Amino acid sequence: MELFGRVLLVLILVVPSLSQLPSQDILALLAFKKGITHDPTGYISDSWNEESIDFNGCPSSWNGIVCNGGNVAGIVLDNHGLSGNADLSVFANLSLLVKLSMGNNNLSGVLPNNIGEFKSLKYLDVSNNRFSGPLPQEIGKLQNLQNLSLAGNNFSGPLPDSIEGLASIQSLDLSSNLFSGPLPLTLKGLMSLVSLNLSRNALTKGILDGLEKISTLQSIDLSWNHLDGGVFWKFLIESSVVHVDLSGNSLVSENPKELKFLSDMSETVKYLNLSNNKLTGSLIDGVEPSTFGSLKVLDLSYNQLSGDLPEFNYVYDLEVLRLANNGFSGFVPNGLLKGDSLVLSELDLSANNLSGHINMITSTTLRILNLSYNAISGELPLFTGSCTMLDLSNNRFTGNLSVIAKWGNDLEYIDLSQNQLNGPIPEATSQFLRLNYLNLSHNGLVEAIPEVIVQYPKLTVLDLSFNQLGGPLLTDLLTSSMLQELYLQNNLLMGSIMFSSTTFKKSNLRVLNLSGNHFNGSFPDDFGSMSGLQVLDISANNFSGLLPPAVSKLIFLTSLDISLNNFTGPLPATLPDSLLSFNASYNDLSGVVPANLRKFPDSSFHPGNSRLLLPTGSPGSGNAQSEGTGRMPLKASIKVAIIAASVVALLILILSAIVCHYKRISRRSGLEKVSDKSAHRRALQDTGGVKFKESGGALVVSADDLIDPRKGSSSDMISPEKKMAVVAGFSPSKNSRFSWSPDSGDTYTHESMGRLDVRSPDRLAGELHFLDETITLSPEELSRAPAEVLGRSSHGTSYRATLDNGVFLTVKWLREGVAKPKKEFAKEAKKFTNIRHPNVVGLRGYYWGPTQHEKLILSDYVSPGSLASFLYDRPGRKGPPLTWAQRLKVAVDVARGLNYLHFDRAMPHGNLKATNILLDGLDLNARVSDYCLHRLMTQSGTIEQILDAGVLGYRAPELAASKKPSPSFKSDVYAFGVILLELLTGRCAGDVVSGEEGGVDLTDWVRLRVAEGRGSDCFDPAMAPESENSAADKGMKEMLGIALRCIRPVSERLGIKSVYEDLSSI
Repeated sequence: MELFGRVLLVLILVVPSLSQLPSQDILALLAFKKGITHDPTGYISDSWNEESIDFNGCPSSWNGIVCNGGNVAGIVLDNHGLSGNADLSVFANLSLLVKLSMGNNNLSGVLPNNIGEFKSLKYLDVSNNRFSGPLPQEIGKLQNLQNLSLAGNNFSGPLPDSIEGLASIQSLDLSSNLFSGPLPLTLKGLMSLVSLNLSRNALTKGILDGLEKISTLQSIDLSWNHLDGGVFWKFLIESSVVHVDLSGNSLVSENPKELKFLSDMSETVKYLNLSNNKLTGSLIDGVEPSTFGSLKVLDLSYNQLSGDLPEFNYVYDLEVLRLANNGFSGFVPNGLLKGDSLVLSELDLSANNLSGHINMITSTTLRILNLSYNAISGELPLFTGSCTMLDLSNNRFTGNLSVIAKWGNDLEYIDLSQNQLNGPIPEATSQFLRLNYLNLSHNGLVEAIPEVIVQYPKLTVLDLSFNQLGGPLLTDLLTSSMLQELYLQNNLLMGSIMFSSTTFKKSNLRVLNLSGNHFNGSFPDDFGSMSGLQVLDISANNFSGLLPPAVSKLIFLTSLDISLNNFTGPLPATLPDSLLSFNASYNDLSGVVPANLRKFPDSSFHPGNSRLLLPTGSPGSGNAQSEGTGRMPLKASIKVAIIAASVVALLILILSAIVCHYKRISRRSGLEKVSDKSAHRRALQDTGGVKFKESGGALVVSADDLIDPRKGSSSDMISPEKKMAVVAGFSPSKNSRFSWSPDSGDTYTHESMGRLDVRSPDRLAGELHFLDETITLSPEELSRAPAEVLGRSSHGTSYRATLDNGVFLTVKWLREGVAKPKKEFAKEAKKFTNIRHPNVVGLRGYYWGPTQHEKLILSDYVSPGSLASFLYDRPGRKGPPLTWAQRLKVAVDVARGLNYLHFDRAMPHGNLKATNILLDGLDLNARVSDYCLHRLMTQSGTIEQILDAGVLGYRAPELAASKKPSPSFKSDVYAFGVILLELLTGRCAGDVVSGEEGGVDLTDWVRLRVAEGRGSDCFDPAMAPESENSAADKGMKEMLGIALRCIRPVSERLGIKSVYEDLSSI
């Protein structure tokens, strides 16, 4: 009995204490924490502690820990700057661990040999750390693993054959490691694989046969390894792959005519990169290839291909074509530059043997064109189409630069260096509103640098070196707030450099090279004000006098060359310690070299400067004493010979550097799809019994045709007062209340259009300005064009005008008081020049009349109508409900148009709503209209427009909170998110949605449904039959997620580029 009592006492004391021990999962986490040596944000160290342990289960309060009941299901430690030794073996006993992710840190370690015990693991990501060692054989035991990313580490050794055990793997990324050896044969047994990335390793031998049998495979990247043998054409022809990158290997052509297989590729292949290999042969095998499959991107650059180029007449899908650094010859295919039926946006034919002339570039989609390092001759092209990057350097172009007056304002990068151009730089050029790089070096340009170059608002790099430009220096170039690099060396510029105190602005220059000119006078004191200067070269000029103390203010200077001038006196003792290169030779300096300059060799100070001493012990000081005190005077002829030799050497060095520099630049690439449609030219349609009238110069409306559509009914006639306003000569005045329907915005059904007939030739007596060259007419022609009312918004009234030649235009008559003054209006309007994009309505011009209310904006007319008139379930809706495919297309089209405005034109739309999205043609191509009008309006007009957007449900919250709201890129994204919700729900953003929560607006209604897990209940019932298709249902949910991210707070909101890419991937 006594023994039993003792045992019972022990159980009473011990069992409760055992129940308080940490779980096995917690102990594993604490063991892992011991290996962390640096945690800059305290993400683990401040959170994973024993004080916060929940002894009854998983530590869900710990950062990065995801629980499933009482067990750890996920460990997510990405992007926290963690350092230390990551012992992953301690996690082997986490029986329910599904996700282990610690990418983008600084962790070291290995994949443990017990990795096969992670039975539940589906997601393993240790990318971009310092892990090393081999991939263990046990990796093949992870049968549930779906995503494995080891990219950006130091793993090495061969890929194990056991990899075939990853039966569920969908994404395998082992890129940027040190794996070696051949591809394992078992790789083709991964039948669930969707994405394979083994790039940037040291894998050898050939590419596996049989990969085409993996029907799920969509992306394969084997680039930058040591693979050899041939291209696996069978895979490209028979597989369902979309993205293939085999660049940077040693693949060869097994048959000189094998490139004919490009036309036989699978229709699924959209991206093919075979660049930087050893392919030979021609693209033309007797007969020109008729097609390149459905390829969007083809890169064959840096191979050994030769022969003529095909015409590419039937390559309708190709957007990017890179054939640089081969041996192609013959002429540049004319069709690639015209692009009447092509959608090509990037063309790189640089470093080949192409010849012939280029008369003009008229493609409306081509954005990047690189023809450098060829033998193309003749004059420069007359037009540049829609190019943003144009590189014609290192060719044989001749003639002058007068044609650049007609080049497009889209250009951001122009390189015409190393040609045979001559004459002056013209005073009249394109405005080049977006130009940031201009290189005209190594030509024969003469005369002075014109003022127009200073006026390019975004120019950051200007290279006019190695020409014969003369006259004084434009000091405005030195004080530009945008210019960062200025190269004017080896010209005939002269005079002293004088800064104007009245125009001096904070300079942004980083590099300034004025060497090899004829400048004179003293070292400009104002150079010291260019505080950001890093490289300054004024060598080989005629500067003289003392070096001023101001030079010491250039605290970021890394290179200074003042050689071959006539400077006297001592070197400043306070030149910055940041100098890495210094040359003061061939001057008449004196004194002792300052201590911080003695790190430079004697050649930085001598020859020349006979009275300048370099103390013993400094680099190169063995000759310093003799040169400083006992040097015999050099004969004048010897001095001249030395100077000439130095200049020649300097020229050779600079020329070599420039060639290398532009060789690198010629390899730049980019992709952005842009296209255009010209103004609609349609036959004049039947007016359907409309009664036009004439009345001595007044605007006349048929009373039978003018109706008020505010209730969507043709029976509600317009009031007599409004009729009188029109008959008396109506125009949208400041106090006008001649309003149209808020339901349909600026768009009407055909039945409810009010017809206005403008019949007086002298009605419009002001100035008519055009923003592109596709249309010409006089104010008189416009004034007599029959016009139909389309609708009214907060800033004016829109009409459809029919010109004499049958062309339709939309004419927006701005309300009195909303337009900026004439000078500002004209300046802003010029920014709309040549806006051409398939998803943006083109602005054609504007009219400025003699009175306050005569301000008109001309744009393309688009039919059949707005998105609002097709989408909302209301009387008068045009056509049946939009299908899911049509709605998705509209979303992608609008996103593409906004992306063009944001990135190509640097303009927010500012007034995005369903009535400003016009659907064009039978395929309902979506085009955004009424964009950027806030740039033309006063502050009060802009505020009124934003208030109107608030009433309609499109205004971003940050605009509502601002006293002086102004449209922004992020406010556009918010409005676009609302439009996505309208597309998904079929509801109008301005409607109040009733429900259990009472009346709420559309965005809150959707948010509430999603929070309740009923997001699908928001979808338009008209799409219900389509939602039964799993792909369509998945797409709708993806679009809903994108829409919700668009309407987040401004700091969390996506950019339109990400939105466009996400929508395009649905």
